Amino acid sequence: QVQLVESGGGLVQAGESLRLSCAASGRIFSFNVMGWYRQAPGKQRELVAYITSGGSTNYADFVKGRFTISRDNAKSTMYLQMNSLKPEDTAVYYCAADVALRIGVQAAYWGQGTQVTVSS
Repeated sequence: QVQLVESGGGLVQAGESLRLSCAASGRIFSFNVMGWYRQAPGKQRELVAYITSGGSTNYADFVKGRFTISRDNAKSTMYLQMNSLKPEDTAVYYCAADVALRIGVQAAYWGQGTQVTVSS
């Protein structure tokens, strides 16, 4: 069973920083794309950023220049460094991973989410 566990959320003031982590465990053959999503109250879940197996990254316009996604394959961990946080960044942040369980078998998983609250 594959599990994704997020950590690092919390309450900060506008302009401050947080780093989220997403640790993957289980019988994973390889990672494909991993990403961060967020969902604010009353809103749909939206993509924040993703990183491919080759290290290519892509960001939503609303976080470009402020957030940085990275991964440590040796630790099976993905990170989201969030700088210059704004109150509108307040949301539950979820990590997601598309993995190969073995050659030819792909699966997608979600973490349980971590709350990020930015006060003004």
